[in-house]
Amino acid sequence: MSFHLYGAEGQQALPPITLNERINDPALYLPAPGLVSAVNVALNLGLPLLLTGEPGTGKTQLAYHIAHYFSLSDVLVFNAQTTSSAKDLFYRYDALGHFQHSQTQPDALSTEEIERRYIRYQALGEAIRSEQRRLVLIDEVDKAPRDLPNDILAALERLEFDVPEIDKSYATSKDNRPIIIMTSNSEKNLPEPFLRRVAFYHIDFPTAQDLLHILQRKVEGYQGTEGEVKLQAIIDHFEHIRSRTSVKLRKDPATAELIQWAALLHKLGFGVRQLSDPGSLSEKARADLKLSYCVLAKNKDDLDQLYRMIDQA
Repeated sequence: MSFHLYGAEGQQALPPITLNERINDPALYLPAPGLVSAVNVALNLGLPLLLTGEPGTGKTQLAYHIAHYFSLSDVLVFNAQTTSSAKDLFYRYDALGHFQHSQTQPDALSTEEIERRYIRYQALGEAIRSEQRRLVLIDEVDKAPRDLPNDILAALERLEFDVPEIDKSYATSKDNRPIIIMTSNSEKNLPEPFLRRVAFYHIDFPTAQDLLHILQRKVEGYQGTEGEVKLQAIIDHFEHIRSRTSVKLRKDPATAELIQWAALLHKLGFGVRQLSDPGSLSEKARADLKLSYCVLAKNKDDLDQLYRMIDQA
């Protein structure tokens, strides 16, 4: 498999795009047994499921896996912000756009036209308006103001909301109660009353064996026994980087970076068995390995540290 390099002499044709569609394939998600149990508890009790864990452990992807597993419609996503309010869970109203129209157009708009033009229903509002069960992902709920998590639970109890700008209300039945998955990078800022009313699970970083299973599912080019040996060499080097025994990175690479890195090493034709002894790398292999680190490191200091690790091997 060839690897096209920008910077060759003269003008070049763009290389073909080889996106790895397996990375985000919900059918290939591998939940741990404890996570499966937590999902079942939340579903059977009708509780929101709160997930914590370091970035890249699959918190967000779980929502898409559940929707796929139960053949639900697309996941409805609400990305919590520091400025998010309870109303934002349901809808957003373009007051400025509506005002500008009223100042420039003589004819008043009907309620239906105002709704169509200036009301944008958000994840929880869209779920309540739906005539079916929907899965709502509330991502990074810990970023939101402290009272928003309690507002989420209050909304689930009522299963209704008002849109006073158009004098409308929406409601759904208990049979169509939305499935709520919430993610948090830290549960410290979440109020105690909220934590008492959700199911909780902390997703640990995958073990080496888990990482092997993930890579076997999501990366092409590593088939059979020989492929497993190569993947194990990649995982060993990856865990060495994360172990902080040789480098102390500001941001450890996560599973998503590992998948992309393994795919890149294959595309480069890099002999991954050499990763066990970086000191024996040829000049070209050393350059290729350094090139590949741009997938693992996400800031200059970390990239420099990885370079030094190889230079000092």
